[in-house]
Amino acid sequence: MRRLLWPLGLAAALSSPFHVQAQPETFSSTSRHDPANALSLATASALAEAYSPSVSAARREVEASEGERQQAGLLPNPELALLVEDERQAFRTTTAQLNIPLELGGKRAARVAEAERTTDLARAALAGAQADLRAELVAAFFRVLVGQERVTLAAGSADLAARGAEVTARKVTAGKISPVDETRARVEQANATLELADAQAELQNARQALASFWGSPELVYAQVRGDLDAWPVRPGVQQLLAELDASPTLMASRLELERRQAGVDVERSKQYPDLTLNVGTKRLNETQLTQAIVGLTVPLPLFDRNQGRLQAASSRAAKAEDDLRAARTRLVNEVQQASSRLARARASAEMLKTAILPAARQAHDAATRGFEAGKFGFLDVLDAQRSLLQARVRYVDAVTSAYQAATTLDRILGRQPNEQAAK
Repeated sequence: MRRLLWPLGLAAALSSPFHVQAQPETFSSTSRHDPANALSLATASALAEAYSPSVSAARREVEASEGERQQAGLLPNPELALLVEDERQAFRTTTAQLNIPLELGGKRAARVAEAERTTDLARAALAGAQADLRAELVAAFFRVLVGQERVTLAAGSADLAARGAEVTARKVTAGKISPVDETRARVEQANATLELADAQAELQNARQALASFWGSPELVYAQVRGDLDAWPVRPGVQQLLAELDASPTLMASRLELERRQAGVDVERSKQYPDLTLNVGTKRLNETQLTQAIVGLTVPLPLFDRNQGRLQAASSRAAKAEDDLRAARTRLVNEVQQASSRLARARASAEMLKTAILPAARQAHDAATRGFEAGKFGFLDVLDAQRSLLQARVRYVDAVTSAYQAATTLDRILGRQPNEQAAK
């Protein structure tokens, strides 16, 4: 499910926290299958969270790492040895011995530290999986929301084209304009009808993609609830960069570096040989004596001093440090670019909404009234109609760009969206 993300910023506009810890049974079958009930982003996100295999897998990894942490803290098991010499019972010697490993060099503490870093990294991976799910869910949700708006625009365009064709036909019948104008009007009507069919097909695909987040073949809700005019707002670029250290990606990179450094300590501790304490008794049947046994086994690190694994661990720790610096540089650039795109998109949307759209609508209304009164030609009406529709499409595109940029920022920084804009 790694695809081009649409705006997680839609989340910028929503009232309850995006991350809803709810189980599937939280949503009754009535609410999920009532076509008259519009789907909110909070409901969609809770359903996606409950059914997401990637989030579930990340949680399993956290559980597994916690088990490894428990295992790392355990002491090595002692060994019990039993030795019988001579088959003749009268001369038999029986030795019972307990071998107790003694770890030196801080091996256990180093193992525990590495396991703790691994657990932290697994938790960071879980947070990253949840952030990815949020981004993809909001992308799919917003795609449906935009698709609904495009269908509305296409339907309006088809209505305008149909009315224009009717007016043109009446004027041709009355002999006021050329039949060529009626042909043009019918062509415009046919094009508008095709655009409406394309918009409806795209919306259907978007609805199916959204429903797939909770394993449904289709979206049972009649529509999704949202407000495209609730443009996303984010802090300035400097404040965003100040939040970068807490981002899931950098957090995971830092934890990976710490885990690699802990791995260096583990390999270094292995350079110290472990001792084995031997304690037990020896029973001699011939003399009926029982003797105590105490011994110590010491490995001799003449050849293998774990030098190869220590070098490998040190190199991987250095690589993790390089990866952290590279990730920071990349994310700083992405945050700066996304912040700039968001500012430009908001400025464009503001201009289109307050200046261009009202002017285009006024020009279209004037051209339509003038054409019906015989003051303008049909080409004037078509030009005004195209200008109005283009302005509407440009406005939707500008809002889409704003949400895409906000989505990028929220995904990078791991921000928790709310649900204002989806109401």
